[in-house]
Formats: sequence, C-alpha cells, structure tokens
Amino acid sequence: MRTNIRKTLAVTTVAMAFLGGTSTTAFAETVSSTPIEEEILQPGPPVEEDESGFVEAPSEEAELPPFSGKPSDGPYAEYCGPPKNIYRPTANKGKSHKTVSVTQANHNGTSRTARSWFKAEAGGTVKLTYSGELKASAGVVVAELEAKYGVDLSVEVTAKVGNEVQIDTPPRKTTYGAYGVWRMHNTGTSYTLYSNCKTSAKSNVTSYTPWYVGWNLWER
Repeated sequence: MRTNIRKTLAVTTVAMAFLGGTSTTAFAETVSSTPIEEEILQPGPPVEEDESGFVEAPSEEAELPPFSGKPSDGPYAEYCGPPKNIYRPTANKGKSHKTVSVTQANHNGTSRTARSWFKAEAGGTVKLTYSGELKASAGVVVAELEAKYGVDLSVEVTAKVGNEVQIDTPPRKTTYGAYGVWRMHNTGTSYTLYSNCKTSAKSNVTSYTPWYVGWNLWER
C-alpha cells in the first residue's frame, strides 16, 4: 500500500491516533524536508543506531594552510590551485530513522479493516551528525551526497505542527507508529588537497544526513 505523507517541519509533538471510532492521545515528535510518496509500512520498529561519538557537522570548513600563489619551479611542476578541503562519499548505507517521539499504538479488535490516523502537534530540529575527522563543512557534505546519489538532503531540518499520516490496520492487528526523521546513513573520506596536488592523510567519516520527515509504521 502506498500512502502520501504530508511533510511539514517539527520535534516535540502530541500525536493523536484514531482507529475505528476509538481515539487515543499520546506524545510524539516530528521533523520534515522533502515531500515524498513511499511505501510506509516497515518490517518492524526503528533500529536504534549506536551514535556514541557523533557530533554535529561544522558550518565552516577547517582552516586551510597559507597560499602564496602558483609555484614557479618549472613548467612541469604539478599545480592543483589553492588548497581546499575535500569530502568524497564512498558508500550509501541506506535510510535510518531518527525517532523523536514515544511510539504510538492502535489495536483493531474488530473483524474488519479500520483506518488509523496519526497527527503531530509540536516541533524541533534534527541536524547532520558525523564521526571521524571532517575537514569540509556540513554544506559541502550535503552537496556531495546530493550530487552522487541524486537525493534532496539538508544540513538540518526543522519540524512543525500538523504532520499526519493515515494507514489501514487489518482485523485484530495492532499498528505502531514512531515519528521522526528519515536520514541517509553514509560513509566517506575527508582530506585536504594542497596546491602541489598532494593530500593530507585521508580520514574515514560516517554521517547521518537529514532526508525527510516521516513515520516508521509497522504492525503485529
């Protein structure tokens, strides 16, 4: 089943769920970015990633060495322009859901399919985080990932009130919903390219980049 999720921006929410005429109220949280139509029923709850040691990506790149102009030591001297900090993606590890809410649950105790509706009513922000030594700025990381994988990512995503989703709950099944942000899990390398075309030591970088707001929904 494909359901269109209305994306807005958020991160501290009250989520209301309605199922077969019975309503429950609970707390949930939001975030948003790219409107997307997707297969929303997941095989299970979000996997809790080990993000110990991860920090927010810098808005500015690392300081570069002094540059005094193009070298004049012969016509065959290698020259790569002024020094610059480089980030290169190496592997897309798939989507990771950053849950920012308590899990919602709706049980359909009838013999007919019922409709579940979740709606978020608060807000907050999720940012690009990484581990390793990152010399480039967060904006450069996003640009390189977008160019390589053809996706629409953000340095940070702010979520608003009003994000909602509806999904059918089969007879005598329970639908669960965890609200938050889908992020791209990626690995890459970061280094400095000097004017003589040599590079600094390359550092492996693992990052989680905000992609779009959404629910991780599953049933049992």
